[in-house]
Amino acid sequence: MKTLLIDDHAIVRDGLKRLLIDLGIGPIVEAETGRAAVALARTERPELVILDLNLPDLGGLEVLTRLLREDRAVRVLVLTMHAEPLYASRALQAGAKGYVSKASSPAEITAAIQAVARGEGYVEAKVAQAIALGAQTAFDNLSARDLEILRLLAEGRSLGEIASALGVAYKTAANSCTQLKDKLGVSRTGELIRMAVEICAPAGD
Repeated sequence: MKTLLIDDHAIVRDGLKRLLIDLGIGPIVEAETGRAAVALARTERPELVILDLNLPDLGGLEVLTRLLREDRAVRVLVLTMHAEPLYASRALQAGAKGYVSKASSPAEITAAIQAVARGEGYVEAKVAQAIALGAQTAFDNLSARDLEILRLLAEGRSLGEIASALGVAYKTAANSCTQLKDKLGVSRTGELIRMAVEICAPAGD
């Protein structure tokens, strides 16, 4: 089963490669950025993708959307430091088969890989519980694209850079930011950026 590993840390990719080899899964191809991953997926047509959300260019949720737009049959397991139910919910809504945090035990990560490789769903137990018990917040109205825009804002990107990263017009990016302010109940761009930093900061990476 051809597998694409998407993570910007070589040591993580090396560890995953060893695990996949032990599980008899391969061949394996790798990408360390979102854009490289999308391009590689077009040529390699992987059946299984293991995807980090915290990437240096396109965020993982945007990459997930683009991968599934190219091939609805690809099986995607999100493996990330983001254990927040918001990210898990959006990834699963966007079409990911599984979601597990990097803080999980090796046994749970292995179980997640095997389940998704079989075409089954898998959500880390703690994350699934958090989703089930989560209180309603303003963040529940945010889409995967909203979270990607917030991630870019948190990185200090300008509206022009956000538009370029998402492949949309400047006006579309500006309108999206205005809609985000409405969803989150803030009026100033500075407030939006502050919330973006709070929402998008991973637990560690």
